[in-house]
Amino acid sequence: MIIGVLEVDNLTATTHFILLGFPTRPSFQLVLFSVFLTTYLLTLVENLLIILAVRGNRQLHKPMYFFLSHLSFLEMWYVTVISPKMLADFLSQDKSISFNGCMTQLYFFVTFVCTEYILLAVMAFDRYIAICNPLRYPIIMTSQLCGVLAGGCWFCGLITAMIKMVFIARLRYCGTPRINHYFCDISPLLNVACEDSAQAELVDFFLALMVIAVPLCVVVASYATILTTILKIPSAQGRKKAFSTCASHLTVVTLFYSTTLFTYARPKLMYAYNSNKVVSVLYTVIVPLLNPIIYCLRNREVKAALKKTVLRNRSGSRGDEEFSS
Repeated sequence: MIIGVLEVDNLTATTHFILLGFPTRPSFQLVLFSVFLTTYLLTLVENLLIILAVRGNRQLHKPMYFFLSHLSFLEMWYVTVISPKMLADFLSQDKSISFNGCMTQLYFFVTFVCTEYILLAVMAFDRYIAICNPLRYPIIMTSQLCGVLAGGCWFCGLITAMIKMVFIARLRYCGTPRINHYFCDISPLLNVACEDSAQAELVDFFLALMVIAVPLCVVVASYATILTTILKIPSAQGRKKAFSTCASHLTVVTLFYSTTLFTYARPKLMYAYNSNKVVSVLYTVIVPLLNPIIYCLRNREVKAALKKTVLRNRSGSRGDEEFSS
């Protein structure tokens, strides 16, 4: 395999990276390919069903489900940025990725991660208004405000990723760096740069801290107030009903934040250990797979809407078959 290089100041600036991925026997590579392919397809189907259910059922035309559909749309692209290249590497000896391809993958991945942090905080704020100010909820959480909040999440994610990429993409990477990861992430790239990456690392750390800490404070403050309000409800049935409306979201927040917090609060320290790849699998593969399941298992409205959506699609396909015959 011949890798093109460019001569820069007596050093060879890379045009490609090598993703080491999961170095195992070829037979086990096929097993991993099957497992990750199944997980990827299930994640796409689950999130697509939630989007269709929210759009096709009037009882789900509420702010909570509006944000849920954005989360599902986000996670469909979130896994698509990583999974196709990872799956291809399981079947190929050539595990190289071009410089531009690596930076593009990193840009969109950072965009989706940052957007999800902020979106989960917005969803916590929505639950806070719904439980702590139920009478004012329809007045506060208007469709216009929901659209602005969702758009703001995407805008902040895009801008944060753009600023990070300005500092990471301009670093010099010499020769053909071997990245001990299965996708282009921030800490692996900082570790293979052949010049001082202190400035890029500092910018990345500051922005990661802002994107994680501020939404986390919103989540913690929202749920602290929610818990206080729920405990004041006199009936046990009322407390259970109130808590059930935010239990799914709280579970999703816990999973996502717990698996990404230490990696992106100080990424370069975590990269020294192969366990970083295991943690990355949790939040890039497992969590997006579990999120739709969590929302379905804990939410009767979503389960009912999904059943209607599946039945409607089945009846529609049967009708088409009968018509064609």
